[in-house]
Amino acid sequence: MIGYIEKLLGFIVDTINSMGYFGIYAGMLLESACIPLPSEVVLPIAGGMVSKGTISLLGANVAVALGSLTGSLIAYAVGHYGGRPFILKYGKYFFVSAEHFYTAERTFNKYGVVAVFFGRLLPIVRTFISLPAGIARMDLKKFVLYSLLGMVPWNFLLIYLGYVFGEKYAQVIRPIFHKFEYVVIAALALGVLFVIFRFKFKKAK
Repeated sequence: MIGYIEKLLGFIVDTINSMGYFGIYAGMLLESACIPLPSEVVLPIAGGMVSKGTISLLGANVAVALGSLTGSLIAYAVGHYGGRPFILKYGKYFFVSAEHFYTAERTFNKYGVVAVFFGRLLPIVRTFISLPAGIARMDLKKFVLYSLLGMVPWNFLLIYLGYVFGEKYAQVIRPIFHKFEYVVIAALALGVLFVIFRFKFKKAK
C-alpha cells in the first residue's frame, strides 16, 4: 500500500512538473473542487519548480489562486444548484463523504460567511466549505472575496516553504508545520473576532 501511494505521488509530481503553470492550476482546481489531491502536495511542488527556475514565484501564486478559485466556484455551484439532498445522495461519487460534508456544514452554520475565510486554513474544511456556502446561497461576490482572502496567504506560505526547503519539505517541514496549524488558525480566528467586536462597539457609540 505504501509503495502504491509513493508511486501515485511520484506520478502527480512528474505530471505537475511537466505541465508547468497549467499543472499547478489543474492540481489546485481538483483540490478545491473536492477531489482528494491535498494542497500540501501540490503547493510545495510549485515551490520546488520556482526554486529550479522553471516558473516564477508570482506566476506560481497566480496559477494557484486561479485554480483554487475555479475549483471553489465549481463546488459552490454544486451546492447552489444541487442542494443538500443531492450532495448527501451523490457526493460519494465525486469524493465527498457525508462525514466531510457535515464537518464543513457545521463550521459554516456556526460562523457564517466568516467561515469561508478561516475555513480555508482548516484541514478537510478548506476543501469542502464551498458546498454549504453554495447551499446557503451566499452572495457570490462575498464568497469570492472571502475565499481569496483566506486562500492566498495559505497558498503563498506553502509555495514558499516548497521553494526554500525543496525535497526536505515532505520529510521535515510538513510534520512540524501541521503541529502549529491549529495555533495559526486560533490566532486568525481571534483576530477576526476582535475586528468584528470592535466594529460593533464603534457602531453602538
